[in-house]
Amino acid sequence: MSEQKFVRPVTDEAVLKTVKEIMVKFIEIGKVTPANFEEHYRLVFNTVKQSAEELNK
Repeated sequence: MSEQKFVRPVTDEAVLKTVKEIMVKFIEIGKVTPANFEEHYRLVFNTVKQSAEELNK
């Protein structure tokens, strides 16, 4: 009997919550500042979104 994996689709809301948590941690440790927030946000968002899309395939 083969084992089936059930993977729920990753929602846009889940992606945004994940990105928020990552950005909060980066701000707490001083990696992200107001001056570089947008740059880091885009990188983190794109990375998380791509990972989620790979899971949804």
